[in-house]
Amino acid sequence: MREYFYYQNDMKVISVNIAEPAAVMIRGSAVPTGIFKKPVGKIAILRTSVEGDLVADLRVHGGEMKSVYSYASEHYPFWRLEYPKLQFAWGTFGENITTEGLLEPDVHIGAVYRIGGALLRVTQPRMPCSKLAARFGTRTIIRRFMKSRKSGIYFSVVAEGTVRDGDPITLESPGDPARTIVDVVDEHDRKK
Repeated sequence: MREYFYYQNDMKVISVNIAEPAAVMIRGSAVPTGIFKKPVGKIAILRTSVEGDLVADLRVHGGEMKSVYSYASEHYPFWRLEYPKLQFAWGTFGENITTEGLLEPDVHIGAVYRIGGALLRVTQPRMPCSKLAARFGTRTIIRRFMKSRKSGIYFSVVAEGTVRDGDPITLESPGDPARTIVDVVDEHDRKK
C-alpha cells in the first residue's frame, strides 16, 4: 500500500467572483457566457451553483459535479507572461473562487475542503472550452491551458455556506491518494 502524506500549506481565498450575463461571438454567432467574472467580496454557495452567478451552458459548467470552480492566484503571473497584452483581474479564468495555496499537483480527487462556511468536494479539473478561447481572443489558449497543467479545480457541494475574500481553506478529508487533479489532466491529454 502506498503511504500518503499531505503537506498542507497556508491556504486562503483571495477573491470570490460571479458573472452577469454576457455574450461572445463564436463562429459568427452570439453565445451566452458566464466567463466574465468580477470580484464581489462574498458569495453564497448553494447545492449546485453559486448564488447570483450566471452559468450559460450546463453541459460543461455548473450542476452537481461542477458547482464551484476555483483557480490559483499563483498561476496569474505565468499567464501574464504568456499573454502580456491582456488585463488579468481576479476571475479572468471564470473562477468563482481565486485561491492561494490550493494547487493542482497537491489536490486529490474526492478531497473535501472547508472554504469559508462551505464544505466542498474535489471532483475534476476544468477542461477548457470555446468560451475561454473567446475570453482570451485566441483558440491557442485551449491547448496551452491543458499543457500548462494549471487547470483549476471543480467542486461539488457537501454543505452550503458563505465564502468571503480572505477566508481560510482547510483540508477536511484527503481524497484518493492515487489521483491528483494533474493526474486527471494528464490522463485526458494522453487520450487525445
